[in-house]
Amino acid sequence: MDFKQYLQQNTVYLDGGMGTLLQKAGLPLGELPERWNLTHADVVTEIHTAYFDAGSHVVATNTFGANCLKFDDVDLENIIRAAVDNARAAKAASKGGQEKYIALDIGPTGKLLKPYGDFDFEEVVETFAKTVRLGVKYGVDLVLIETMGDSYETKAALLAVKENCDLPVLVSCAYGEDGKLMTGASPEAMVALAEGMGADGVGINCSLGPKQMRTVVERLLKAASIPVLVKPNAGLPVADGESTRYNVDEDAFADDMADFVKMGARLVGGCCGTTLDYIAKTVAKTKGIQSLPLTEKGFTCVSSYTHAVYFDKPILIGERINPTGKKRFRQALAEKDVGYILNEGITQQEKGAHVLDVNVGAPDINEKTELPRYVKELQAVIDLPLQIDTSDPIAMERAMRLYNGKPLVNSVNGKKESMDAVFPLVQKYGGVVVGLTLDESGIPTTAAGRVAIAEKIIAEAAKYGIAKKNIVIDPLAMAISADADAAEVTLTAVRQIREQLGVHTSLGVSNVSFGLPARDTVNAAFFALALENGLSAAIMNPNSAEMQKTYRAFCALKGMDGNFAEYIRFTTETLPNLTQPAQAAVKGEVETGATPLQNAIVRGLKTEAGTECAALLSQYTAQEIVEKEIVPALDTVGKAYEEKRAYLPQLLMSAEAAKAAFEKIKLHVLKTGGATAKKCKVVLATVKGDIHDIGKNIVGTLLENYGFTVVDLGRDVKPEAVVDAVLAESAPIVGLSALMTTTLPSMAETVTLLREKVPAVKIMVGGAVLTQEYADKLGVDGYAKDGMGAVRIAEAFYTKMK
Repeated sequence: MDFKQYLQQNTVYLDGGMGTLLQKAGLPLGELPERWNLTHADVVTEIHTAYFDAGSHVVATNTFGANCLKFDDVDLENIIRAAVDNARAAKAASKGGQEKYIALDIGPTGKLLKPYGDFDFEEVVETFAKTVRLGVKYGVDLVLIETMGDSYETKAALLAVKENCDLPVLVSCAYGEDGKLMTGASPEAMVALAEGMGADGVGINCSLGPKQMRTVVERLLKAASIPVLVKPNAGLPVADGESTRYNVDEDAFADDMADFVKMGARLVGGCCGTTLDYIAKTVAKTKGIQSLPLTEKGFTCVSSYTHAVYFDKPILIGERINPTGKKRFRQALAEKDVGYILNEGITQQEKGAHVLDVNVGAPDINEKTELPRYVKELQAVIDLPLQIDTSDPIAMERAMRLYNGKPLVNSVNGKKESMDAVFPLVQKYGGVVVGLTLDESGIPTTAAGRVAIAEKIIAEAAKYGIAKKNIVIDPLAMAISADADAAEVTLTAVRQIREQLGVHTSLGVSNVSFGLPARDTVNAAFFALALENGLSAAIMNPNSAEMQKTYRAFCALKGMDGNFAEYIRFTTETLPNLTQPAQAAVKGEVETGATPLQNAIVRGLKTEAGTECAALLSQYTAQEIVEKEIVPALDTVGKAYEEKRAYLPQLLMSAEAAKAAFEKIKLHVLKTGGATAKKCKVVLATVKGDIHDIGKNIVGTLLENYGFTVVDLGRDVKPEAVVDAVLAESAPIVGLSALMTTTLPSMAETVTLLREKVPAVKIMVGGAVLTQEYADKLGVDGYAKDGMGAVRIAEAFYTKMK
């Protein structure tokens, strides 16, 4: 039976851990497991066969890390061919009578994408594409993208699959205890992205045990209309002498998996630490449970790299990043004044916009290059979803392709030419598209005429598989100064489209007052009427007190504001300062009186940070600027990150802004012959056998910004090399990282050798598989859950040393 068809009707059993079993079979520490497809094909085949015999419907090829970053083209092809052959041999050898499928397993690259790292988006797409093409060539049945910690890398992988085959594709991510990906995405954001791009399933794997996953699974099931996948670890790793075991046994694991199936999970399996018995017992305990039917949730939502915005109450779309009627904005576009445009976005976010419109259509501006550029720039410093606003299909596609999330797309209209150009883009990249009620005959003067065009747009979209939930109709607000009946026609169209067609609506509200004095007064009154007629979203100026008062009061009066929290916050905090400039990007957390340099660093504005720092160098010493400006700003963002009010991308962009300031200081010091004080050296390393270094690199960046000298040994570092570096550099602090459970013994070996050879050195450890309990058993001096945790520990060590 076709996999998609089988998935729609049945619970699908996936396999369990591969690395755990390969290690038990003798895989040496540091050897790439994918090579065993060639050198130990019999072992890999036996594992696959055992999983099929245990009841798995799907086994994942031993290709989790098989990509062109690790293997040359010849090796990569040989490995993937062998991996598929091994799985196919297992399928033939298995005695199980169930349906059987082979999934091409694709894991993360281990690199951060720009602007937070140095890996270009298109390079990542092509990296995954090479693997996908080979998997398809050698006959896999589906693709499993798993253990993703970044929404942008997930999009790159999904795009690579969609552009290179028509196989079913499942998307699974690794969430932390806070319910977010490493770079901040919520379960709802990942559902929006995956569903929008046509994934056949979405879910969670790795990092956590089944009980710790429960909240995320509940959120996935609530948000997703497609099947949900659950692959927990066998609990959490526990040190047991020289080995590592997990704290959830097979029976307890199977009980939890049965609960997930009863909740509605459609695909279940195991990740790190799970073995054949885990899968066999899961099958035994769940095979009698009737699969819950898949239900279309019908949610209209867009997303950024952190969160989804649902159209469950009226949405405010900030209109300020648009040159229409804005002379200063046009000047900024012409002069490529990125700082001004980013500040416009930041200000709107702080004034309560839910989505930001991005339009760079102006004379002498090349939208094809500038629209995707500003989409990337804005997403680097702002976590709101964006509305990509252009009539140029090429500019639209380039911006949609690079967008990190599921965008609002403005717009399509009833003209055949427009629909033919825009709908394929929405089908491919995902998004909620705004449909304007105009066609070859112009804009109808009646509500019925506009409703008819809306019906045409919806019908044509359906031919591309674009559901009504991914369409928002704009019935066009026209100027009452030119037609006294214009407002009433628009309001009637809003109401009829919402009630008769069942889709959401949007309006550029301020168009209604064009040509009149005191426009805000008219706009606010029209906005109230439109909201009462069912308006779902308004493109408006978040700086307008009148518009904001109308919106906040409407939500309070309509029961859309629990305990009037938003209304009270607006009237007490936002309204008094509504016409004042923004102070911060991390949800207004910079204290009153913060300086322009601090604000630039908090916002992640590199150019502004450099400019402000250069100006301060004529008044203050380099050390004063570091201690009184840069470090306090980094502390502000760091505190917000630790309190889950900011996310890793914001932390890294602030670090980049601080680097820009430091570069000005370095140049100044070279010219004047002065110096800035440095803290001690810190040696960093990912332990032997582990080839992941994203976390270590983040720690290094943050430590450098806090004044430490970082000696980065890289990844897969032998214990002896760590000891040698500590001695050679006279470093009083060492940081060790491990992401793979199979390399925890290597970390223990490194710690033991450091204690023997350099007993005075302070050791801190971190990594996705570590816990405080495990760190305590290792006998280290500090355990860091994240990059800022490592900074705090290093600061504490250094303070005691002084």
